[in-house]
Amino acid sequence: MAAQKRLIFEIKNLNKTINGEQVVNIRKLEFHPGAIYGIVGNAGSGKTKLMELLAGENAKTSGVLKFDDESYTTNWLGKVNPHPEIYYSHSSRHLNPNKTTKQIVNNLYKKKENIIFKRYFSSGSAKGLWEKKLSLFSPGELDWFSLVLSVESDPRVLLIDDYALRLSKVREQDFRSQLKRMNRNLGTTIILTSASDRDLEQFASVLVYVDNGHISKIRSSTRTKAPQKRKPKPQSKRRTKKPN
Repeated sequence: MAAQKRLIFEIKNLNKTINGEQVVNIRKLEFHPGAIYGIVGNAGSGKTKLMELLAGENAKTSGVLKFDDESYTTNWLGKVNPHPEIYYSHSSRHLNPNKTTKQIVNNLYKKKENIIFKRYFSSGSAKGLWEKKLSLFSPGELDWFSLVLSVESDPRVLLIDDYALRLSKVREQDFRSQLKRMNRNLGTTIILTSASDRDLEQFASVLVYVDNGHISKIRSSTRTKAPQKRKPKPQSKRRTKKPN
């Protein structure tokens, strides 16, 4: 009998209710390691709440949600303990509005703070963001910064909500190339959400459509190659364009 392939995320009868309203109700959903997934749904569809459950930002109401075959643990207050191998682009733990860009980068990536500064913030309009508090960022600047932090991370799983929502086509293509490189060279499992499948279908191997908290459709993309196993981190530099 063939051995069952290990899953990175396993969902069974997952339910999340907020103020009596059911925002997530998924009977079964599986994510395999080393793949790129796109979750597609309109505003209010439940895709962000699903991402928050996967990221450990919120606790489920009922059902089964496992990461690497292990259930999420909670502290004495009932809050989910975040997993160090999962990075969520919109986590309040990363994007503290009362901190400056420099403080956040120093907290997350202290050893390569100077590299990140030179790569993204040493010139142009982005130079003014280095000492700026996130509470003063425009929505576009915040989206760009969250993606910068994401591509500079080295997690086992990368979760990106509202991918490319306010990015130009050129910037989206640049970040897409970096994310594909992470997946190809490091074997990072990447899950992204968007209101449209236009950008996601360019590089996601599987598209999951969400409507009113339910999975309405799942389809594979024919434009992507099979994921490779995780390899040692390459030494080459990664660059992205700065915001205007």
